[in-house]
Amino acid sequence: MNCLPGNLRFLRKKAGMTQGQLAEKIGVQRSMISAYEDGRSDPKLAALEVMATVFDIVIDELLFWDIESKGRKYLQQHQLKILTVTLDEQEEEWISMVGAKASAGYLNGYADPEYMENLPNFRLPNLSKDKTYRAFEISGDSMLPLTPGTLIIGSYLEHGMEVKNGKTYVLVTKNEGIVYKRVFNYITEQGKLFVVSDNDRYKPYNIPIEEVLEIWEAKAFVSADFPDPSSGPLTIEDLGKMIREVQEDIRKISGK
Repeated sequence: MNCLPGNLRFLRKKAGMTQGQLAEKIGVQRSMISAYEDGRSDPKLAALEVMATVFDIVIDELLFWDIESKGRKYLQQHQLKILTVTLDEQEEEWISMVGAKASAGYLNGYADPEYMENLPNFRLPNLSKDKTYRAFEISGDSMLPLTPGTLIIGSYLEHGMEVKNGKTYVLVTKNEGIVYKRVFNYITEQGKLFVVSDNDRYKPYNIPIEEVLEIWEAKAFVSADFPDPSSGPLTIEDLGKMIREVQEDIRKISGK
């Protein structure tokens, strides 16, 4: 089924573009955009590639997926997997700990019950019993004042859409490995999570949602080192700067 006419019209209007503006981006006459949207003409491959870039979409989805009625294809895949957990004799969940040295193995073994059973397990008081928790050891200094070796205790999210802008999360990803970042949710608009470190010298970058294997919302941390007061906590001004940097990054990607 050729869904291009409807998809092109829908995506163009959603982006707030006229037929003339889209024609200018693609390098064709405005009348050709009208012909594409009416199904009277099919664009050449070069024009399709430019359309895909303009709307940040793959050609296959542009041609064969009814976006207006079904939503963007990546939104059908945002639900994360069923989680493997370890239980005690009373069938209560442990908090499994993924150390820095174990992080590479975790990418291959997180769905393997035998692997999970061999991870260190512990409990913490005052955590809600209706959530699943996991501890991840952070490395590097990109999230000061938390020092390398700190354990981040995260609660599992079943859906990527649950991510709240500006909160910190542990993301288990195909290409980036395990990262602890401040996250901004642009799944609906871009199909991506934008992440940034709390240190100003680290700029935001994006991770496509299809590359995300697990998302853990940071709830607590355990550290042998007290945070350095000179590093200072994240302020409203700092968070505002991060938001502006993320928005500027998105504008560059969207070409707006």
